[in-house]
Amino acid sequence: MSNIENNAALAQSEVERVKMFSEKIAEVREELAKDVVGQKEIIDNVIIAIVAGGNVLLEGVPGVGKTRLVRSLGKVLSLPFSRIQFTPDLMPSDVTGTNIVEKDEADRLSTKFRPGPIFANLVLADEINRATPKTQSAMLEVMQEHKVTVANKSYQIDEPFFVLATENPIEQDGTYPLPEAQMDRFMFKLLVNFPSQDELCDIVKMTQKTMAETATGVIDGEEILEMRALASTVPVADEVLAYTVRLVAGTHPELSDGAPSTKKYVKYGASPRAAQGLITAAKVRALMCGRYNVSYEDIDELARPVLRHRIKVNYTAINEKLGVDDVIGLIIKETGKGR
Repeated sequence: MSNIENNAALAQSEVERVKMFSEKIAEVREELAKDVVGQKEIIDNVIIAIVAGGNVLLEGVPGVGKTRLVRSLGKVLSLPFSRIQFTPDLMPSDVTGTNIVEKDEADRLSTKFRPGPIFANLVLADEINRATPKTQSAMLEVMQEHKVTVANKSYQIDEPFFVLATENPIEQDGTYPLPEAQMDRFMFKLLVNFPSQDELCDIVKMTQKTMAETATGVIDGEEILEMRALASTVPVADEVLAYTVRLVAGTHPELSDGAPSTKKYVKYGASPRAAQGLITAAKVRALMCGRYNVSYEDIDELARPVLRHRIKVNYTAINEKLGVDDVIGLIIKETGKGR
């Protein structure tokens, strides 16, 4: 077989794999729609994060379906699901697990590790900002390295592993703001808005029939890992990569090539993880859209969820009533002029 024929066969294989990828995602969306009304952008971004191997911070008032979304995801993806309710009295061992002393049949004592609820594929960290900094720190290692260290011994978490943490934006009493190091370990920060009147009506009708999730399994953990491997092969043009780097570097007011809006409105810029997360997530989004290449649109669409928890606006932005998303929009517009 000639090189031309080989290249044609490879191209055809890629087309088929991209088609299968987008079809599987469509099936996941269809099943989730049985349990979750609306929130299409939230669902798509959560799916992107799971396939990309990232974590998500979900901000929204109680009752908008955050827990239901994760439980339904566990069913659709055929993955074990656990929920950790973060409270001020929660201890690190309540999350990671601890060593316990056991007595065998010969009355000999030995220690055995009892895994905590973090040992699941999908973990809902509910109201994560209600736990003390000591307990929050127990999440740092597992979110970044997918392992837990207890008594100098490390335990690996089974893949795929995904943390979806929630926080309430309107209730601040009894909360502990997440440290920047932990915020940076979330690939996305997603804002869950209150449903429209039509969506609220559909929610009421759905829950009157049953409160249980009705979605069924579509894919499993092994298939997710295969999809992740495929996403890692998606090519990124040098121009798109350069634009992504300019966009992230442009959030730093101390740099000479920072965007004009950054120098006016931003106090602190995003970390290098933002650029890594943007490219990794954009590859998955490209496949979901049926493409085997990352576009400028992928980067622009994912910029807000990737950057909104990684940059801090200054008092000038606050005085002019500009939110973080507004400032990111200005930075995207200014950076995009050079592409």
